[in-house]
Amino acid sequence: MKDHRHIFTFVLLIIGFMLAVQFQSTKEPVVRDTRDIRELRTELQAEQERHQQLVQEIDNTLVLLQQYENSFNDQQSVEEVIEEQIESLKEGAGLTEKSGEGITIKISTLGGDPFYDSQRQSIPPHLLRFLVNELNINSARDIAIANHRVVSTTAFREVQGVTQLNGGRRIPPLPVEVKVLADDAENLHNHMVVSESVKYFELEGYSLTFTIENEITLPPYEQTPRVRFMEQVKEE
Repeated sequence: MKDHRHIFTFVLLIIGFMLAVQFQSTKEPVVRDTRDIRELRTELQAEQERHQQLVQEIDNTLVLLQQYENSFNDQQSVEEVIEEQIESLKEGAGLTEKSGEGITIKISTLGGDPFYDSQRQSIPPHLLRFLVNELNINSARDIAIANHRVVSTTAFREVQGVTQLNGGRRIPPLPVEVKVLADDAENLHNHMVVSESVKYFELEGYSLTFTIENEITLPPYEQTPRVRFMEQVKEE
């Protein structure tokens, strides 16, 4: 008889626990992600680009470390290694003119009609950001939009209906040319022809035309780079 009571009590405890769990789950509503597919893809692109940049920075650091080790073994002065690194950093920061193979992208109105939607001649900043992110993900080395160099600190903003970059450089009326350097121009071209950028630009009334170039030249970044949030470390 006691065994039956123990079993009955145990069953009641299980039922009570299950009811408590069910009550708690219905009490706390499930928070759903309300972002649309474009926002999710944009965030994914940003994370992929950030990962690619981190991998590149690690590779560059390992190369620099090897150069320092070789300078001691080959009697090369540390000053020479530092000077080479400074020039490399200038080139990587977009402060020097660069030439090589790549692609050009012509941004124009959909259908090629210059009077189509004339009130939206300036390309929206979010489209340019999306295009730059996708180019970087597909191994673009350097980018210039309307002959303005795009660097890591470049920001796209809309001021009174006109898109600007690099602190006030206005994007000219359509068509706009984007120059892109790449180690493998054909591979970049093939990826971009079927990219999401083509679809997003078309949805907003713009078309993208891609052309492989054997030799293109990108101008240097025109402004003086400013370092923020950095303090000098004083020796103790």
